[in-house]
Amino acid sequence: MFILKILYRNAFRNKLRTGLTVLGITVAILAFGLLRTLVDAWYAGVEAASAVRLVTRNSISLVFPLPIAYKDKIRQVPGVKIVSWGNWFGGIYIEEKNFFPNFAVEPRSYLELYPEYILSENQRLTFYRDRRGFVAGKKIAGKFGWKIGDTVTLKGTIYPGEWDFVLRGIYRGKDDTIDETQFFFHWDYLNETMKKTVPRRADQVGFYLIGVQSPDLATTVAVSIDQLFKNSLAETLTETERAFNLGFVAMTEAIVTAIQIVSLLVIVIIMAVVANTMAMTTRERIGEYAILKTLGFGRVHITSLIFGESLVITILGCLAGIALTFPAVTIVHHELGTYFPIFKVERETLYLDFAAALVLAISSAIIPTRQAIRIRIAEGLRRIG
Repeated sequence: MFILKILYRNAFRNKLRTGLTVLGITVAILAFGLLRTLVDAWYAGVEAASAVRLVTRNSISLVFPLPIAYKDKIRQVPGVKIVSWGNWFGGIYIEEKNFFPNFAVEPRSYLELYPEYILSENQRLTFYRDRRGFVAGKKIAGKFGWKIGDTVTLKGTIYPGEWDFVLRGIYRGKDDTIDETQFFFHWDYLNETMKKTVPRRADQVGFYLIGVQSPDLATTVAVSIDQLFKNSLAETLTETERAFNLGFVAMTEAIVTAIQIVSLLVIVIIMAVVANTMAMTTRERIGEYAILKTLGFGRVHITSLIFGESLVITILGCLAGIALTFPAVTIVHHELGTYFPIFKVERETLYLDFAAALVLAISSAIIPTRQAIRIRIAEGLRRIG
């Protein structure tokens, strides 16, 4: 306790300089934590993917459809437990800034494939019965103030026109890793409308969702499905849900890499600032270190004082940065929650914050410590006064 008191007093001899250094570390740790949280949010869909779900799409691109007739053939593949299908709808609610995922699905099989979407039995059955019904996540429903029975109109982009839906269910995720911003409705409603308005676009799906009996069968089933439609007019590409989600992340890999590099550069820059602070402090105290050597204190004691002081400064900045990260994440999530539905500070991010602070403390104290322990007693005493 006595040692900590000495270190604290040494650290705050020059209150202005130390305060500004702690502030710099706070901002750096806050920026580092936010950027790491942003990277985690980018990969949230990948981490939440199930090992027993596969996604089948057109082998050329996701924008090209597949025939609805494929569903019966996929069901016959050994290892397939359940088959669902859907289309990305891409509707706009009031204005474009109100973005949220919305798509048409086969409701019964879709909800069976995603048991992590918790929906009351009454709302589930009502949704099944109403062809114009839709289900929304708790977050998106809360954001727009939707209530059960409300009519919501989406302006179609991929499927032109104004589409009216009735809210029949609000789901919540089984835990905080589940996206609660989705909007899904009956694929039959979309298909029947297409038959009336644009018949050539009817009976087509954008993707198939396949539940396999065991994760060990995922690869075998994926290969079997793709072989089944090889050399057809619409060949397929089947991959695990994780690989499918990673495909979207890969499209923005350059952005993710840039964010990771910036997060490291922030630490490197503040490392230079802390190193400068410690160098100035050591230079001012060369005489004191000479006196300590005269009294019999060795290199270990002087090293402990300098490293301890550096550690006190960086830990204070780190704790302040971590404390500010949580409200900052809440504010960012409020603004970008639609684009990053899972935006939270992971435990690994906190570990990285402390690791970064430790690296800062050690790196910043190395050169000042080397200067202090190499100074000769006579030379150090001449600097006194």
